[in-house]
Amino acid sequence: MTLDYHSVPLPAGVIAADVDFEPAATIAFTEGPAAAADGMVYFTDIANDRILRFDPREPGRFTVWRQPSGRANGMVFDPQGRLIVCEGNEWSRDDGGRLISRIAMHTRERTVLTERFDGVRYNAPNDVAAASDGRIYFTDPCYGDRSTMEMEHESVYRVDPDGSVSRVVSQPDIQRPNGIALSPDEKTLYLVDSCPVMGGNRRIWAFDRGKNGGLSNQRLVYDFAPGRGGDGMAVDVEGTLYIAAGIARPRGPHETTDVPPGIWVLTPAGEVRGRIPILEDVLTNVTFGGEDLQTLYVTAGKTLFRVRVGVPGFVVHRRVSHGR
Repeated sequence: MTLDYHSVPLPAGVIAADVDFEPAATIAFTEGPAAAADGMVYFTDIANDRILRFDPREPGRFTVWRQPSGRANGMVFDPQGRLIVCEGNEWSRDDGGRLISRIAMHTRERTVLTERFDGVRYNAPNDVAAASDGRIYFTDPCYGDRSTMEMEHESVYRVDPDGSVSRVVSQPDIQRPNGIALSPDEKTLYLVDSCPVMGGNRRIWAFDRGKNGGLSNQRLVYDFAPGRGGDGMAVDVEGTLYIAAGIARPRGPHETTDVPPGIWVLTPAGEVRGRIPILEDVLTNVTFGGEDLQTLYVTAGKTLFRVRVGVPGFVVHRRVSHGR
């Protein structure tokens, strides 16, 4: 008789029928993937305060590239191939960096671009997008200890080439900004608004981006509620959105399993084209890399995943240097 393994019950007297496993410790929390022009992939491990580097020629291995990292979270390469880093505040006993920095790859020299707005420290810079005109957009929510907040709001900011900083989106237009990305023509800015409270936003917004970098015409692209909404996202050269969203195990009553985990592929008009399933919670972010920009890299839980896709991604440093 062949055993049907899927029907084997809990061992009697060993574990209660209504009990469930809960995480006791976290050994890594990966985020912020960014692929350099030379193929190297950089990503963050917030829990261990480090930036890691993956060489695609050595599968299964990574090296520590920077530690401590200021609790680095989201990252992106700017048009000159410098690494822009959101130094956050989550998982932090030391308060994290709470700033935006730029790292020259050859020298690893770090420059602080902004650490305060109107004299007040940021909450926990989360994700960042870079435009070919030198402007940088970043989100500043607080997903950790909210008693550490010095800002009275959670907002999106723009850093201009001259170093000046502007607040471009805030409450009540959004609730808690997270992932951020630009369309290939850089005329549209996409924003994940993910607020993990009962009834909180699980929305993807789009804004028109003007020649001076200003944002207008806010409109809804997609609403993942009541499931776990988006975290990070990327855009391909056709303008299609790739959004890390969903969850297999809800972390509280504020989210459901309505949206299974994966990379959700959406048109700019909000049509769901499909889902690339990922078998690990929690998906955090996604980017394009590889020589042809057709390798999708995904951070989730303790793992960096990759998969080949049919359409190249849009990344500003590769467009400028390689004509895309």
